[in-house]
This record gives sequence, structure tokens and C-alpha cells, in this order.
Amino acid sequence: MVAQTIKVGKKYAVYLPKKVVENLQIKEGDFLILQTKEDGILLKPVKKIGIVKPWSKIKPEEVERVGEEITGKLLE
Repeated sequence: MVAQTIKVGKKYAVYLPKKVVENLQIKEGDFLILQTKEDGILLKPVKKIGIVKPWSKIKPEEVERVGEEITGKLLE
């Protein structure tokens, strides 16, 4: 764990030290979770989820059609 003193800038901006950013692999545009504690603030990077490939070749229209069929049978 690293402890460093940083300065609060205009509009309360906080700039993260380069070593911290590199160690945590934080990139510009990434999201952080800000949590207030009794004695301070905790910042945690939001875990990045890889690209998920579709597991099925069903089109949305087909899902809609089947859903309507099932609904029709349930209402009979």
C-alpha cells in the first residue's frame, strides 16, 4: 500500500500520482468508486469486463416472435 500527499485542485479535482495509476492500470475515462469513511476517502477502480461474444445466433425478432407465441398459449 502506498501513501502519498496530493493537492486538491480547482473544482475539487484530485490528480492521481503516475505510479498509482500505472500500478492499478487506470486509464483516462475509467470509472472509480468513491467511498467515504469516518477518517477519509477510499477510491477503487471499477473492474473492467472483457468483451463478451454472443453465445447464440438467435435474432431479437425471433425472440420476440417466440415470446408472443408463449404469451398467447398462456392466455388461452
